[in-house]
Amino acid sequence: MRAPAFWAEGGGGILPLLLTPASRIYACATARRMRKPGWQAPVPVICCGNASAGGAGKTTVALDIGRRLANRGVAVHFLLRGYGGKLRGPVRVDPAVHDSRAVGDEALLLAAERPTWVAAERDAGARAAIAAGAQAIVMDDGLQNPTLRKDLSLLVVDGTYGFGNGRVIPAGPLREPVAEAAARAQAAVVIGEDTADVASQLPAGMRTLRARLAPGPEAALLAGQPVFAFCGIAVPRKFFATLSEAGAVLAGRVTYADHYPYDPGDLRDLLAQAEALRATPVTTRKDFVRIPPAFRSRVTVVTVKLEWEEPAGIEMLLEPLASRVPVPA
Repeated sequence: MRAPAFWAEGGGGILPLLLTPASRIYACATARRMRKPGWQAPVPVICCGNASAGGAGKTTVALDIGRRLANRGVAVHFLLRGYGGKLRGPVRVDPAVHDSRAVGDEALLLAAERPTWVAAERDAGARAAIAAGAQAIVMDDGLQNPTLRKDLSLLVVDGTYGFGNGRVIPAGPLREPVAEAAARAQAAVVIGEDTADVASQLPAGMRTLRARLAPGPEAALLAGQPVFAFCGIAVPRKFFATLSEAGAVLAGRVTYADHYPYDPGDLRDLLAQAEALRATPVTTRKDFVRIPPAFRSRVTVVTVKLEWEEPAGIEMLLEPLASRVPVPA
């Protein structure tokens, strides 16, 4: 589904007010659920979560942390619900067997780099990962899931979107009030320029790390070239901005709802539009795994990488956890 326009910052009108009673019920249910005790894993658990629904950049942060821990010699496994997939798990993701309809698109991105598990019950997923040799678990999302205790929680926020209109679902994009999410996090990660003034909405004194999404190396090949961009992600403008930063000429663009399941008809139409514009069809890695395999060779993927303003900040948070990794018997 697409996020309602009134969820954005400044979104007002009568509808959010009418939905406020439902928002209170939603927030109370979340608070009640979070009071339940979770399982303490014998290995460090790091959660990349957020306060709102939608694409704050959690998967990109999780991938970066996974790489940093792996560089320290830690056997990292990723864990997530597998949004958009039908498997409840726990199941280890195999890109050769599973598709996005089975495990979701984020799981396929993560599994391309490290062992990855999808599990509706995160504690069960963590147990399975540990039994398979995980020395540390990095969760993509799960800040509002109480079944597994976290040793480090990062509140990931898109600096240009912030917390939207500041209201809880369904009146706004928040899964819970910002203060409650921040209280369970050791640091906030603000991605992109902070035009939404995220810093002023976080608790005073909360550690804040800043980062940006930079085009991947393949984007340089598109500099000066006309491209036809399409994507089904939460914040499409991020992708278009990445292409512009790389110097590509946006000849056309099409957006779909987040996690949109492309079918052959969609691709035939998109490729025809690109051909008519004499432009290269391009999309995101997250979209690419949802494209029918027969069409993938005709679409160019543009990746992004996370660049920290001060890399030492995230390394300082990871250092005490890496030192606690259990030594194999």
